Amino acid sequence: MTAKANSALTRDIASSIVVFLVAIPLCLGIAIASGVPVAMGLVSGIIGGIVVGVIAGSPLQVSGPAAGLAVIVFGFVEEYGLALLGPVLIVAGFLQMLAGYLKLGSWFRAISPAVVHGMLAGIGILIVLGQVHVLMDAKPAAGGVENVAAMDETLGKVLGGGMSNHSIALIVGLISLVAMVGWEKLRPARLRLVPGALIGVAAGTVITVALDLPIARVVVPATLLEGITLPTAESFAGLLQPGAIATVLVIAVIASAETLLSAAAVDRMHDGERTRFNKELVAQGVGNSLCGLLGALPITGVIVRSSANIQAGAATRRSTILHGIWILSLVALLPQLLGIVPLTALAAVLLVTGWRLVSLQHVRHLFAHHGWVPVGVWAATVSLVVVQDLLVGVAVGLFLSLAEIVPFLRRKLHIHQQEDDEAILLKLKGVGTCRDVPALLNTLESLPDGKKVCITSAGLRYVDHTCAETITEWVKRERRAGRPLEVQAPPSPAPKVAPLVERLSAEAA
Repeated sequence: MTAKANSALTRDIASSIVVFLVAIPLCLGIAIASGVPVAMGLVSGIIGGIVVGVIAGSPLQVSGPAAGLAVIVFGFVEEYGLALLGPVLIVAGFLQMLAGYLKLGSWFRAISPAVVHGMLAGIGILIVLGQVHVLMDAKPAAGGVENVAAMDETLGKVLGGGMSNHSIALIVGLISLVAMVGWEKLRPARLRLVPGALIGVAAGTVITVALDLPIARVVVPATLLEGITLPTAESFAGLLQPGAIATVLVIAVIASAETLLSAAAVDRMHDGERTRFNKELVAQGVGNSLCGLLGALPITGVIVRSSANIQAGAATRRSTILHGIWILSLVALLPQLLGIVPLTALAAVLLVTGWRLVSLQHVRHLFAHHGWVPVGVWAATVSLVVVQDLLVGVAVGLFLSLAEIVPFLRRKLHIHQQEDDEAILLKLKGVGTCRDVPALLNTLESLPDGKKVCITSAGLRYVDHTCAETITEWVKRERRAGRPLEVQAPPSPAPKVAPLVERLSAEAA
């Protein structure tokens, strides 16, 4: 084995341990937030690491149970029961595989960023509203409004007089929360790869065990096989219910969109192999169908674990695969270690995770570069996800984002490509909207590596925020990869195009 190969293997082993330490609290916490046994979250982490890691189209992305789907699973299990979740995931996974084979990956990337981030913000708020109850050793309700309404009852248990189990749980949860946030802000440089979530859970666990506190802890099966529940023929009959069909579609679409957005973000973090989006969709579909077959939680590509993987120096997909093997080893050899973790410590981790999904920085970015329209789309999506449900919020957000381009439905983006030995000239003309994103991405991502690219927008009359963000992100990524870029700004660009030209010129400089 060469020195270079040895170095890559060492980096992969080290990064896999970091991702493993990040993944364990999240696998446990997301299972709790989903209202299911923790074994389901652990099985999903194993499948996301080993199975999806082997066949993924994004070699450095890490897959596993995601906070973004916890709210959906919780509401579904509350209404339809746990037995129907497996068949739903099997069919949702099949739809993802079909979408990959039909090369629909780019269409998921055409969804408005305002809708996607609005959806994630709404989910983050719902997670926070639910986990506040778990922090105080109470059971959360299925919806955001219900959790707000139940807050008086939960607080009454804590403040009802005396040191109750609920007040003890709150103290331990707050200690975990402070330890997690404090570590992330003050940790020494040499320990920068030690995740805050691990510190927070460890702090709560040590206090709970040392003082033998009477608060709820993680319930783990004696063996991993006890946590696996295969779907029955009777459970598949439940797929005929309208609610089950809707959940299949919601999980397939949201898991795919979240995965591909995460993969695009991962591509921006490194200069190695780019994501093959359709292959990644197929891999996620295989993983979700297998999760459904084994009675586990749905999985997506997860940006938290993926960014930890890259920051720790991962070189190949071995890191992702190894982190799944470490989860399997822990569950197989030391399941009792997980059984001492208090639920309130995991709730603290999810409170931070949910808050970070809100991402007000993205709202400021939308307003600064695209004005009030996408901010309004974001706000409408967030509000309806929290007050109504996820499907209504996303549907209204998509409708509003499409309403923005109604005046331009009869016009489209024309991309003229000219190439010589030294450079490629891309001429953008007409109107660029979200419906042009797949064709635009196919053109941009098929350009030969290394050659200088010159972009001119002299004939461009309008771009919506989805198309503008797509072009800008591609320019940022290629500049970081070292490609020579030039943006030829027209003397007097169209008013709706001028901000994009300014951003591209600044990014390409």
